[in-house]
Amino acid sequence: MTQEAPRTAPDVLAPAKLGPVTLRNRIIKAATYEGLSRKSLVTDELIEFHVRHARGGVGMTTVAYCAVAPEGRTDARQIQWTPEALPGLRRLTEAVHAEGAAVAAQIGHAGPVANPKSNKLPSLGPTRHFHATTTSFTKAATRDDLRRIVAAHAHAGKMAIEAGFDAVEIHLGHNYLASSFLSPRVNHRKDEYGGSLENRARLSRDIARAVRDAVGDRIAITAKLNMDDGVPGGFWLDESIKVAQWLEEDGSLDALELTAGSSLLNPMYLFKGDAPLREFAGVMKQPVKLGVQLVGKHFLRAYPYRDAYLLDDARQFRAALKMPLILLGGITNKQVMDQAMAEGFQFVAMARALLREPDLVNRIQADNSVRSLCIHCNKCMTAIYGGTHCVLTGPIAVRQKG
Repeated sequence: MTQEAPRTAPDVLAPAKLGPVTLRNRIIKAATYEGLSRKSLVTDELIEFHVRHARGGVGMTTVAYCAVAPEGRTDARQIQWTPEALPGLRRLTEAVHAEGAAVAAQIGHAGPVANPKSNKLPSLGPTRHFHATTTSFTKAATRDDLRRIVAAHAHAGKMAIEAGFDAVEIHLGHNYLASSFLSPRVNHRKDEYGGSLENRARLSRDIARAVRDAVGDRIAITAKLNMDDGVPGGFWLDESIKVAQWLEEDGSLDALELTAGSSLLNPMYLFKGDAPLREFAGVMKQPVKLGVQLVGKHFLRAYPYRDAYLLDDARQFRAALKMPLILLGGITNKQVMDQAMAEGFQFVAMARALLREPDLVNRIQADNSVRSLCIHCNKCMTAIYGGTHCVLTGPIAVRQKG
């Protein structure tokens, strides 16, 4: 009886294929809302944000968040897939490519996480739901709404190709629209989009299929899927693994990025580390400011941080799936990256560590012992209203042309 040869873990710093795209390494700048778009259009500051990460060595940077519909923005400044946005998006992709990196666009619909007061449009969800941070109710999406939104994702995929993106990441996490349908805590529908897991997964699967049908193999397609909402009665590992298996069987995705938490109900569950309540209250308007001051600790909970903090749950997905997986959460040094590769993950995604040090990947390539300087204070989260940045290093300055 012959023994199977031991698998050699891939080199995280070597080139790798993601669907039809070759990345210069297996490190992805995760989508972090930049707060740098204006009137749903690209700005020079947004371009510089991604150029810095591309120049810093990542294989691919992800532009977040590009809404597929006007009511699907978390606020009215966010990029929306319109003809007016294309010239700026092309400038962005060209600038990133000039630095040798690939670039992805995160596409999705914020659903109940959207800000109806900013958008001047009602937010949509599976069923009527009160959103504490906007002090408003969502509207239950109709079947026509859902068909329109599925088609809008396909349209976004086509526009991403036109704009020069190498990949799109479909947002199926954090209780944004598709994720809210997955959640039995939020989805109380009685039709074909509610009840059974198969029904609750219908929207996610329809969106992924529509994007694949629209773009074929011209660009890579990934999705960000919640493993766990982090709330009692929410979407949980056993159901999430089954949805991931269905997505794999559908053949709609080139890779799956595993995430957790609910922007609607428990936002800090994803991030781990400190919950900067004072800083959050400082950037909120009344009456939300008062609410954060009085009961914020119940909504913005602090969770202990450790490197690779989503790995334990992600291992269960690795055991159940054959498709490429992207490990997110506490990726801060070469040792953690190597562990992810050794355990069968094909890519790693970094967020806060790169906000602190956009050149961290270059520094790791030069010295494998380098570790991130990020202290996981999470105060960067409160910077989104004026441009996301590490508060310890300051905001991005746009280089002068000439």
